Amino acid sequence: MLGWDEQFLQLQQLEDESSPNFVSEVVNIYFHESEKLLRNLRGLLMDREFSDYKKMGTHLNQLIGSSSSIGAKRVRNVCVSFRDASEQNSRAGCLRALELLEHEYCYLKNKLHELFQTSLLLALASLVYVVTSDVKLRCADGSTGSTGSWSHVSTAAAALKAKIMTLASIGHALVIFSFQGFC
Repeated sequence: MLGWDEQFLQLQQLEDESSPNFVSEVVNIYFHESEKLLRNLRGLLMDREFSDYKKMGTHLNQLIGSSSSIGAKRVRNVCVSFRDASEQNSRAGCLRALELLEHEYCYLKNKLHELFQTSLLLALASLVYVVTSDVKLRCADGSTGSTGSWSHVSTAAAALKAKIMTLASIGHALVIFSFQGFC
């Protein structure tokens, strides 16, 4: 199990020409907000006089919701267990759950990073294939390309270039987050 579910696939399907960076933007927001929530949770638990389990529950509910919205089911499931420990006012249980949550969060971030790197490489390979295949066909049939017959190549190349830029921006965001916070 990679740590996300069909919700992430649905999120990817919402990305189109009118919003080519949709997934990137959602992932950026998720990681930015999640990092804050994780810091807040750790801060609450590190306070020796901690007793505000209700505030902890609020942070966990936010993290459960945002994790569900991007399909991060393993993170979501750990948050539910963490919330159960907080509802029982179990500081030891909460500390164990926080460690597990940070682990699952980093696992998710690393897996998403791998996914976007692989997607970027596949998109680059597709671009090279489309262009070189068409060039070979044009050369074989004697086309000069001066009549505009290359327009479908440039359209396909432009679409692939847009996808590559989207994937690169997601990958860049994940690289930035990899060096901050918990991972």
